[in-house]
Amino acid sequence: MTQGIPARAANAPSGREFADQIRGISDDERESRIQQQLAEGNIPGFLRRLVPVRLESQLLDGEPADVVVCAAPDYLAIGSDQDFLLMPMRLSTALSTAAAYGFTLPTPRIVDAIYAQASVHLLPQPLPAGNEMRSTDYSVHHNELVGVQREDLGVSLGSLVAGDKKDLVLTNRLWNHLDRVAIYGWHLATGKPIQPLSTVHGWRYADYSHGARLISTQVFINGLPRSIYSVMQDRRLAPALSDEGVISNAVGLVQNLNTRAQAAIAAVVRDLAHASPPL
Repeated sequence: MTQGIPARAANAPSGREFADQIRGISDDERESRIQQQLAEGNIPGFLRRLVPVRLESQLLDGEPADVVVCAAPDYLAIGSDQDFLLMPMRLSTALSTAAAYGFTLPTPRIVDAIYAQASVHLLPQPLPAGNEMRSTDYSVHHNELVGVQREDLGVSLGSLVAGDKKDLVLTNRLWNHLDRVAIYGWHLATGKPIQPLSTVHGWRYADYSHGARLISTQVFINGLPRSIYSVMQDRRLAPALSDEGVISNAVGLVQNLNTRAQAAIAAVVRDLAHASPPL
């Protein structure tokens, strides 16, 4: 399921090196560089080994349905297994990367299931609110805090981890807010999320607390493979994946958001090119 992710180049920057490269540049340029690194496969190896997450549902006749979703063990990161940076990013970057790799983003229901079944529950570590929340320094500092927790708990790479970030998610609400980003999660030890489902922020917004977790577009229903999008639109099975029930035209929603994402990325690239001084 991860064969669509390009191999990481031997000379690709580590997490620390990439952080140094994006310090002091504009938000748009930083996002462009994040997009480029992810497109080139600069992600750690442990994120390429998916973890099954089991959800339960019932068919109309009352028969149980075993629904298995395959998720990345942690949020998208740039770098190697030895040195990686959990990378907050805009919805446009997350969607285009997921689509290129053959993945999608979770729903809040899937986020809850991941937390419930995670082998490691990290405690959320909010940083002081303010304009710096969107800075590279905040992302690096938070990454260090998460790293200390992982080390203290002896977390092995590839273990299903939750609690370290809020999730970028798919929801019906986005149909009415195609210019927004939907975020949810950051669960406390009680299992209650700090962040209720929200579409307050615009699509360009991303701060240190956000993460993009890859979810395979292939799920298994009673052991048989199906498209996650077809399940999201199946009124019998959709409640297993979404507390909202059916995600209306799930494929269309993702395509619509991804089209906007591609246009946004192209606009950023054009702006950066025009802003660059002539050689």
